[in-house]
Amino acid sequence: MTASASHSSATPPPAAAPGASAWPSRHWAEVSAHDFALAQTHGLAAETIAVLPVAAVEQHGPHLPLNVDALLLQGVIDAALPQIDASLPVLFMPPQSIGFSTEHISYPGTLTLSPSTIIALWTELGACVARAGVRKLLLLNGHGGQVSVMDIVARELRVQHGLMVYSASWFSLPLPDDVSGQFSAQEHRFGIHAGQVETSMMLHLAPHLVHMERAQNWRSTSQDRAERFAILGNGRSAKMGWAIEDYNPSGAVGDSASATADQGARVVQAAAASLARLLAELHALESPVGR
Repeated sequence: MTASASHSSATPPPAAAPGASAWPSRHWAEVSAHDFALAQTHGLAAETIAVLPVAAVEQHGPHLPLNVDALLLQGVIDAALPQIDASLPVLFMPPQSIGFSTEHISYPGTLTLSPSTIIALWTELGACVARAGVRKLLLLNGHGGQVSVMDIVARELRVQHGLMVYSASWFSLPLPDDVSGQFSAQEHRFGIHAGQVETSMMLHLAPHLVHMERAQNWRSTSQDRAERFAILGNGRSAKMGWAIEDYNPSGAVGDSASATADQGARVVQAAAASLARLLAELHALESPVGR
């Protein structure tokens, strides 16, 4: 799934609250039960944002590996970590790399869980967050095919456990004009899987896993519908329940042949800056839960 063409503000992210305490690590699994107990006692847990990274292991055409979604998401997180204010209480949970990828099961190698399993898994992890005294959770996604599942989980956790839950995908975070403008409007709309954006990011993050000799410009059948139909093709009014082969039998759509590592590096850094800002905004946001 590719990056959004939306725009970011030049205004810097809000700073963390004065006097906010830091956890001994940014990573949930590296913190001890003793640290959590102290955080509950002193109110740090209630001020903390837990981040649950969710991705996928699925086919990405003939030129990219199965772990694209997981690798790109981790790349954005790694680039964001140095940009997060040291006083901001944020804990990144262990990534959930296998997700809901049934639209890719016609292609060998794809790993997927069922919708009911994914919903149960993420909801139970959210319940653990609530038991730890943390009140805010960000579901941070790297796979477009499970956005609807995040919506269900977020609401369930709000109703069942009183958590304030936001969901976001790295590819929906705002990018500045000069970064999003590296790619055509057509590529932003139709190059949604293993296209120019994802291939560029992979060339930056893991070039040894990319086979550019197999890369092509794969046309999506969505382009055909956009040219023929005013409503079915406008991308907003009607949504098809699709498998990836419905768009192109290669399992990829978009102009991967035009990808460059420089383009990918700029996307990673810009998405990381937006993620850092999002976390600062979530910290500054007073939770409405319980009112």
